[in-house]
Amino acid sequence: MEKIAFVTGADRGLGFSLTRWLLENEYRVFAGRYNKEWNLLDELKTEYPEKIELVTLDVGNDESVKAAAVFIEERTSYLDVIINNAGIIDQAKDATILEEQDFEVMKQLFNVNSLGALRVVNQLVDLLLKGNTKLVVNISSEAGSIAKNHRTNWYGYCMSKAALNMQSAILHKHLVSLGGQVLVFHPGWMQTYMEGFFYKEATYPPEVAADKIMKLVQDHKRFMAEEPAFIDLEGEVWPW
Repeated sequence: MEKIAFVTGADRGLGFSLTRWLLENEYRVFAGRYNKEWNLLDELKTEYPEKIELVTLDVGNDESVKAAAVFIEERTSYLDVIINNAGIIDQAKDATILEEQDFEVMKQLFNVNSLGALRVVNQLVDLLLKGNTKLVVNISSEAGSIAKNHRTNWYGYCMSKAALNMQSAILHKHLVSLGGQVLVFHPGWMQTYMEGFFYKEATYPPEVAADKIMKLVQDHKRFMAEEPAFIDLEGEVWPW
């Protein structure tokens, strides 16, 4: 049976690299697209016209997610894996408790980083349960680890990723009973435009991070347990 994946935030960076990896490894891919001005996905569509479908998607918007789900349901009867990669970061993350906090920005961080993945799975879980692997991959961060927190600021982003981790734990408990699984990744410091500028000093190019993630995803049964696996690019376990 053809392997089918859905990737959110596929426009560029890690999401784009994950999408390319899947296509190169014989997956059919639904690629969530937020910004049509970024044309990397158009180039992939030219290269793999029969293997990729571009899906307009804002994970922070209920109606957008519902419309994306309808689009996908009209084109496939199942999904094997959902990769929740879409996320945003706080440009004013440096404020400590001694400074004014922007709670409207924090609400948006939770809306996209925490609730976005939940919206997507909620709308597509029926298709996921009809697939072979029934696998959800959530791209989180070391910033979501409470046990290894080292910061005195960055409240919104860290809390939103910790909430994503909790959502992953709840979802995993249910999916395991239905033959599925959740994997949670800390993808490392990547050379991306996450904050609107390029992290050229970062450790990993996104294509390297994507390759490491997907090789671990291919070995997902190794991580099957009562709790979801929260791991880095080398498969090392991170504390919650």
